[in-house]
Amino acid sequence: MIVNFAILKGIIMDTTELKKSFHLLIDSIDNENLLLNFYDLLKQRTNAKDGRLWDKLDYEEQKELLHAAEESKSEGNLISSDELKKKHKKWL
Repeated sequence: MIVNFAILKGIIMDTTELKKSFHLLIDSIDNENLLLNFYDLLKQRTNAKDGRLWDKLDYEEQKELLHAAEESKSEGNLISSDELKKKHKKWL
């Protein structure tokens, strides 16, 4: 039996726990526009077939994405989430 896990804010959750947490999050949202955005996003992602997004990228975009993935393998090219939050604080 394969169990998938997600790590959310340092907490490891199996699929059942993740779904429960997601339901609780949704239940706590009173903003109808936010709920509609979540719904639309999940609906699109659920209906999307693997690889379709990749196919929509042109050659240069694919090349750039592969290059970024390669660069991310080096820790020197990465920044911590705390640094990222500080850098983009005004948008968070």
